[in-house]
Amino acid sequence: MTSRAPLEHQAAWWMLAPALAFTLVFALYPVVDSFFLSLHRIFLGVPALGQPFVGFENYQTMAGDPVARQAFLVTIGFVLVSTALELVLGLGIALVIHEHFSGRGWVRVAALIPWSIPTVVASQMWRFIFNDQYGLANLLLFGERVEEYIPWLAYPGFAFAAIVFADVWKTSSFAGLLILAGLQVIPEEVYDAARIDGATTWQRFWKITLPLLKPALLLALLFRTMDAFRVFDLVFVMTQGGPGDSTLVLQFYGYKALFAEGRMGYGAAISVTVFLAIFVLSLFYIRGIGSRLLEKEPA
Repeated sequence: MTSRAPLEHQAAWWMLAPALAFTLVFALYPVVDSFFLSLHRIFLGVPALGQPFVGFENYQTMAGDPVARQAFLVTIGFVLVSTALELVLGLGIALVIHEHFSGRGWVRVAALIPWSIPTVVASQMWRFIFNDQYGLANLLLFGERVEEYIPWLAYPGFAFAAIVFADVWKTSSFAGLLILAGLQVIPEEVYDAARIDGATTWQRFWKITLPLLKPALLLALLFRTMDAFRVFDLVFVMTQGGPGDSTLVLQFYGYKALFAEGRMGYGAAISVTVFLAIFVLSLFYIRGIGSRLLEKEPA
């Protein structure tokens, strides 16, 4: 057994090599290259200026940029609101489609349709729905009374609510799918024993379902937070960051700085900041919240 161990280790490394190579090329290299670019002052279309090394000057500029601070606050607000709503609605979806009833398969398919639609297509659909002239939202609320129509995407509060609503509509089913996987591994015998002991439906949910769903809820929270923090296409299609930067998220601001303004180094600094924020949040979830949620309760 001892003599076979080195051969088994070598075989394991050879099996992992394709995945490691893929991760290095398509995940790690872009991050390292973006960080390298963020340390330089680069303007697209102006090669005469060169690419001088400026250290952390781009990050210092971003720290003093009021638009960047506004984008950061908008991003944090979007992450908090959308993730909370998606977890609650995802839990509700998972609980419904986990039950046994006639046509459950069709209900599961219907619940996953929003998630299967490409984000650009869904964003365009919601932009049409919230259009103040011919949108379905105003038609349902006010009918033919044109004078009472609400310009949803022209008011800061309404525009922010619109992108949150569109994101929640699309991705709640994904959170529900992750939570459903956690529900399906809970043994039915646990619920049977609780019923015999006289536990009500609410007591079974609060004392059995939620505690045993903690790993699935943490996974859904982690994935949805990461996805919400790097939102781009939703804002790009629906609002372009407006009105008045009320929906300007960091990813879209980085895109504007890089492609619209040609500040490649500054745009790379924003992208690296988004990556670091997601990395820190992920560590906080796993090491902080996750360790407390997943620890065993004393007997």
